[in-house]
Amino acid sequence: MRQRLLEATIDSLVELGWAGTSTNEVSRRAGVSRGAQLHHFPNKAELVTAAIKHLSTRRRDDLMADAANLGSDRRTREVLELLSDQFTGSVFQAALELWVAARTDDALRAQMIDFEREMGRATHAAAVLLLDIDESLGRNRQLVQMTLDLLRGLGLAQALSDDSARRRIVLDTLATTLDKELDFS
Repeated sequence: MRQRLLEATIDSLVELGWAGTSTNEVSRRAGVSRGAQLHHFPNKAELVTAAIKHLSTRRRDDLMADAANLGSDRRTREVLELLSDQFTGSVFQAALELWVAARTDDALRAQMIDFEREMGRATHAAAVLLLDIDESLGRNRQLVQMTLDLLRGLGLAQALSDDSARRRIVLDTLATTLDKELDFS
């Protein structure tokens, strides 16, 4: 039941946005009673934050499973594609709805700040692992953070229109730059 509620929450955020997502809508989509939903999540902010955390963890697990198929040729470019997918999928779209809503909702902002810190650290660690670098060498830490910031920006652009052609060009250029600038020793 909890799993259905979390999935229904993400679907609702992506389709209806923050304003259109209600606990009643989520209960309806999940096929559970309002009382059952309230038993697991007493308010909307807790429900949506739990849903984003749950699905972000699942996406991170999927990312690491996909990483097992990375080749040695053009590895940096393949890693960038995997990471880019993290910023263009439904979990990112749902999180974007929450970021905007958190700007004016103090309770949601408090939850989102903690969530973003946790996700930022986890995504950074995954990038370091996937790129197979030591972040203490050279400018590796800064280059990884710059890459993640750029990918987040590309995800924002994708939220408004299909930006995949430009994103491919940017990722090709970034891969070439990272291969030259990262310290792989």
